Amino acid sequence: MRVLLSTYGSRGDVEPMVGLAAQLRALGAEVRMCAPPDFKELLDGFGLPLVPIGWPVRALTKGAVTGTAPMPAKTLPQRAAELVASTYDAVAPVAEDCDMLVATGSLPAAAAGRAVAEKLGIPYVFVSYFPSYLPSPHHPPLEWPGRPLPPEVTDNRVLWDLNTESLNALFGDAVNNHRVSIGLPPVDNVRDHVLSDRPLLAADPVLGPWPEPADLDVVQTGAWIRPDERPLPEDLEAFLDAGAPPVYVGFGSIPLRDAEDVSRAAIEAVRGQGHRVLVGRGWADLTLIDDQDDCFAFGEVNQQALFGRVAAVVHHGGAGTTTTAARAGAPQVVVPQMADQPYWAGRVAELGIGAAHDGPTPSFESLSAALKTALTPQARARATAVADEVRTDGATVAAKLLLGEFIR
Repeated sequence: MRVLLSTYGSRGDVEPMVGLAAQLRALGAEVRMCAPPDFKELLDGFGLPLVPIGWPVRALTKGAVTGTAPMPAKTLPQRAAELVASTYDAVAPVAEDCDMLVATGSLPAAAAGRAVAEKLGIPYVFVSYFPSYLPSPHHPPLEWPGRPLPPEVTDNRVLWDLNTESLNALFGDAVNNHRVSIGLPPVDNVRDHVLSDRPLLAADPVLGPWPEPADLDVVQTGAWIRPDERPLPEDLEAFLDAGAPPVYVGFGSIPLRDAEDVSRAAIEAVRGQGHRVLVGRGWADLTLIDDQDDCFAFGEVNQQALFGRVAAVVHHGGAGTTTTAARAGAPQVVVPQMADQPYWAGRVAELGIGAAHDGPTPSFESLSAALKTALTPQARARATAVADEVRTDGATVAAKLLLGEFIR
């Protein structure tokens, strides 16, 4: 049994696939991986040779945020057409002797994956890491660039109809022109075609529940957690041991336009609450603002090992970071930047395990207010209680489904 996993997106799109790959291999399957070139080192560490697809994501997203794009300016539909074609060309040869293709991430790249599966006559499965990417009467869709949701419309079904129109306008030509070029018929609804009739939802049922009844037949497995047994670096261990639990601040694989200002606001706000500070540099390139010994900056570490030793986690609200902090029982302050992050910020606040920052640009005042909520005994107690409810077997559940029910 050979399974091809394909995704185009940030680290938060890739790491859960690594978690799934580990469980598929434990059940005897052979796994292949197509992902952006940024993640070769990560995949090499798990013995998953990377077949690169698309442009490097870090340079692309940083360019979009800072206005220094690494390539000539193009419209979103133009970029979608290039991504569909390049993804198909990369994935098709790798998939030739595979028995199933599992896709997530960018919609045009997933559309290319589905086209590959159709041409080969193998099962295709789409996975979402958060509920609000999937159509439901219980929540509105995400907003897409240049296509805001009309504020006067409150009926979620109407909003999802508008979402269909928006995604057809943005990606319809790119997907259908390519499909016709390889001998496949065009599709009327690009979104529903990519999501398929029975997508997987790789989100924890407590943190990101799928409300029923819903029109879409969604299979919720729980979050796919990448195995991580790495010890923390010695200098980080020494900092942790030298005082009370610090507050972690990091934005993962999300670049920021004003990283220096955000670093200053965050460090001063945490200090103002009487805590030491851990600064995860990440793709935002967060930095220290002085040489005081109450702050420590670092790069890539095992967050599963770290978050159980901090007073709170200030982050961007990616699905993986939110789940990791929740599993560790760490209160959270979510400063959402894009995509699914406002959803996770809302869930953290609703569950009482931290605070949702109002908007993407933190200041000393706004972070201070959010930290006052997250650092209360009540938030800590609630975070501890929720940690006991978060499932850790999502990737195992998904792997068994894929090798059993879905393959049939």
